[in-house]
Amino acid sequence: MQSLGITSPNEIDVEAIAWDAGAEVRFAELDSCEARIIGYGDRAIITVDQRSIPTRKRFSVAHELGHWKFHRGRSFVCRKEDIGNQARGPADPERVADAYAADLLLPGYLFAPLASKTKRATFEAVDNIRAEFQTSRTATALRMVDYGPEPAMLICHSPQRRIWFKRGRYVPDRWFPRDELDAESPAFEVLHGRADRTPRSLVGADAWFDRRGADQFEVFEQTVRTASGGSLTLLTFKSAEMLD
Repeated sequence: MQSLGITSPNEIDVEAIAWDAGAEVRFAELDSCEARIIGYGDRAIITVDQRSIPTRKRFSVAHELGHWKFHRGRSFVCRKEDIGNQARGPADPERVADAYAADLLLPGYLFAPLASKTKRATFEAVDNIRAEFQTSRTATALRMVDYGPEPAMLICHSPQRRIWFKRGRYVPDRWFPRDELDAESPAFEVLHGRADRTPRSLVGADAWFDRRGADQFEVFEQTVRTASGGSLTLLTFKSAEMLD
């Protein structure tokens, strides 16, 4: 990215970057997948479903470029559930391609300075930054956990269970979120009620963590509804003792 002279988010032209990497991007109606890549030698063709929303198209192109970088010689047909699926293991080829896409569309050297200007890791901050990068809320929130101004955790639930979560690097492994939402948590109203978003609020840590001593602490919580009807929660940690 830096070798291409990219110095601001609006310069990240993913199709031009693909062309520089030897891959031509095409858009067409795809019925059996969301994106695919077919390559031979040092040339490839990436095809993305033209019916996807713009941010999804960009991530799909970047995802296929991840396959071109790390899995060259193989053809991939990626379904909707393959791209951006944090529930897969970190060594899974689709997660590897996702990580590449995040680095491409939200490069740390551009994201970190913007994130450092935000006072809190909130969805308002996430939405402001994602407008700069033309990325999805989930992809940007994951990056906020990596580069944001405070230790954070991002948790995704479906109406049935927790699907995945990601800790920031300063959050100890002992803080492992519950599978199901606590009915007293504001997030419960987003997942099972009518609210689309909650304000950042202080709740008991035991609402999120089934661990001895969790009831002695509090965390800040903010939740938004996802397009699929699930919920996405940003937790930030009030007490330094939780991070010791």
